[in-house]
Amino acid sequence: MNQDLQKERAAASFNPELLTHVLDGSPENTRRRREIENMILSDPDLQHEDLNFLSRSQRYEVAVKKSATTVKKIREFGLADPDEILWFKKLHLVNFVEPVGLNYSMFIPTLLSQGTTAQREKWLPPSKRLEIIGTYAQTELGHGTHLRGLETTATYDPATEEFILNSPTVTSIKWWPGGLGKTSNHAIVLAQLITQGKCYGLHAFIVPIREQGTHKPLPGITVGDIGPKFGYDEMDNGYLKMDNYRIPRENMLMKYAQVKPDGTYVKPLSNKLTYGTMVFIRSFLVGEAARCLSKACTIAIRYSAVRHQSELRPDEPEPQILDYQTQQYKLFPFLATAYAFQFVGAYIKETYHRINENIRQGDLSGLPELRALTAGLKAFTSWTANAAIEACRMACGGHGYSHCSGLPNIYVNFTPTCTFEGENTVMMLQTARFLMKSYNQVHSGKLVCGMVSYLNDLPSQRIQPQQVAAWPTVADINSPDSLIEAYRLRASSLVEIAAKNLQTEMSHRKSKEAAWNLTSIDLVRASEAHCHYVVVKLFAEKLHQIQERSIHAVLRNLCLLYALYGISQNSGDFLQGSIMTESQVTHVNERVKELLMAIRPEAVALVDAFDFQDVTLGSVLGRYDGNVYENMFEWAKKSPLNKTEVHESYHKHLKSLQSKL
Repeated sequence: MNQDLQKERAAASFNPELLTHVLDGSPENTRRRREIENMILSDPDLQHEDLNFLSRSQRYEVAVKKSATTVKKIREFGLADPDEILWFKKLHLVNFVEPVGLNYSMFIPTLLSQGTTAQREKWLPPSKRLEIIGTYAQTELGHGTHLRGLETTATYDPATEEFILNSPTVTSIKWWPGGLGKTSNHAIVLAQLITQGKCYGLHAFIVPIREQGTHKPLPGITVGDIGPKFGYDEMDNGYLKMDNYRIPRENMLMKYAQVKPDGTYVKPLSNKLTYGTMVFIRSFLVGEAARCLSKACTIAIRYSAVRHQSELRPDEPEPQILDYQTQQYKLFPFLATAYAFQFVGAYIKETYHRINENIRQGDLSGLPELRALTAGLKAFTSWTANAAIEACRMACGGHGYSHCSGLPNIYVNFTPTCTFEGENTVMMLQTARFLMKSYNQVHSGKLVCGMVSYLNDLPSQRIQPQQVAAWPTVADINSPDSLIEAYRLRASSLVEIAAKNLQTEMSHRKSKEAAWNLTSIDLVRASEAHCHYVVVKLFAEKLHQIQERSIHAVLRNLCLLYALYGISQNSGDFLQGSIMTESQVTHVNERVKELLMAIRPEAVALVDAFDFQDVTLGSVLGRYDGNVYENMFEWAKKSPLNKTEVHESYHKHLKSLQSKL
C-alpha cells in the first residue's frame, strides 16, 4: 500500500463504510452488492482483458462475448432483481458498453410500458432469453430530438391487416440506435402512423429486422453499422432503411393507442404515454452521471494524493499535489457534486417508479412534472458531469491523457448522454415549457405543487418591472436551509424574468413560436436555475436523514461546498436578483476556501466510500493501493507496438531513407 494513501485514510474523521451504506441505501444493500461483485471476481469465466490495446472490431467482438457471458452468468447465479443485475453488469463490463444493452434498457421497458398483456406474453420471454435481441429505433439521419419531425411511416393496409413501413427519404433512415448495426434482430421502431388516409403521429412498432438462425437482414430491410465514433468503440450503433416492409397489425404496441382490423384508430388517454421509455432512460441517466463523475473523482483524488510535484516551500520535499489549493478547487467541488448527484439519482429513480405505478392505476397527474424533471435533470447532470470528468482528467496532468488513467474511456463513453435521449438544450426548453405553464397557473390564481411549488410565493398582482428588487436577502451562508432559500429565490427570479420577456415578445405581435425562440436563452437559464435548486434542496434534505454524527458532519460540508460553489459561479444571478449582497458573495468565496481545507483530510476516505473495485475503475492512476508508477510501466509494456524490438515499419520505410543519408 502506498504510504501517502495509508496516511490519508488514517487521517479521516469518519468510517467510509458507514457512508457507503448511505450511498447504497442500507448496510444490507452494500453486503449484497459486494457479494455479487465477489462472485464475479472469483469466476475465471469473468476475468477482464485490457480493451485499450484492441482494434474496434476486436473490441466489438469482446463486448458481444461479455454480453453473452453476462446473460449466462445472471441465469446461473439466479439474479432477478433489476438493481442486482445492474450491479453485476457494471462490474463485469467496467467502462465498456454492451451491444445487447438496449434490449434491456429500452426494448424490454417499452414492451412493459406500452405492450398489451398479449403482446408482453408473446415478446417478453424470448427477449429475456436473448432469442430476440431488441433495440429502439427512434432517431433518424435528419431528425433526433424533434420527434414530430420524424419521417418514417407506418401505413395500415386493412386488406391484409398489416402495416407497411417505409423510409421515404435519405433523412428518414434510422440512425444511431445502439446494437442495431450487427447485433439486434428486432427493433422497436417509432413511425408516423397512417390509417384511413390520416396521419395520427408517432407510434411504436415491433419490427423483425434479421432472420432467426442466419442473422441475415430480411427482404425490404437495409441495416448496418454507422462507423467509428468519438467513443463507444464496442457499440455497433446502426442505420435502418425500410422499403415497403410489412409487419402484422399485432406488431403495433397497443396498450394505449389502437388500430382496429378495419383501420379505425382508437386514441390513447394521453399522447405523452408514447414517450414513457425516454422518461425511464432519462431518469436512469441522472444516476449514470453520478456514477461516472464519482469514478472520475476517485481516480483524480487518489492520484493527487500519490503524486508529488514542485515546492510549496524551498528546500522541503515535493508536496502531494492535493495540498495545493488550486488542485483542491479543481476537484473538491466536483466531489461534492458527485455526492449531490448520487442523492438526486436515487430520488429520481424512486420518483419514476412511484409515478409509473400511479400511471398503471390510471392516475396521470404526476406525468407532466416527471417528464419536465427527468428532462431538465438529465440535461443538468450530464452537462455538469461531462465538464467535470474532463476537468478531473486535466487535474491528473499529462498522465491523465493516457488510457491507463481510465479517464479518457469514462469521458468518451459518458459524453454521448449530452445528446442522446434528447439534446440537452432541447431538454431544458422542455422543462421551461412546464415552468411557464406553472407560472401562468399561479398568475391565474391556481396553486401548483411538487418541485415548482415555490412559484406559489410569487405575488400574482406584482407586475411592475422593479419587482425583483423586493426579494429579501439571505442571511446565513452556513445554513443548508438558508441556501435552499437562496436557490429557490434565484429560480423564482429567473422563471419570472423568462415569463415576462416571453410576454413582452408576444405583445409585440409576434407569434408564440417566434416569441419562444427570441426568449429561449432566458428560458434555458430559468430551467438550469430550477434544476440547480432541486439538486441543492435534495442534498440538504438528505442531511436530515443522517443520524451518525461523523457522517452528517462531512456530508454537511460537502452540501455547503456544493451550494456555495454554485453561488460563486453564478454570482451575477444572486446579485441581480438582490438575493445576496456584494458583501455576502465575498463571504461565500472565502467560505469556499475554508471548506476546501475542511474537506482536504477527508478527501481520500470520501472517494473510498464510493466503493469502486479497481477492476471497475479500470485505472492505473486510481488504484486503491496507490502503486501507480510501477503499474504504469507494466501497462505500457503490453502495448502491441512493443511486441517486437524493431517495428516492421522501420525496415519498410525508415531504413532505406537512412541509407541514403
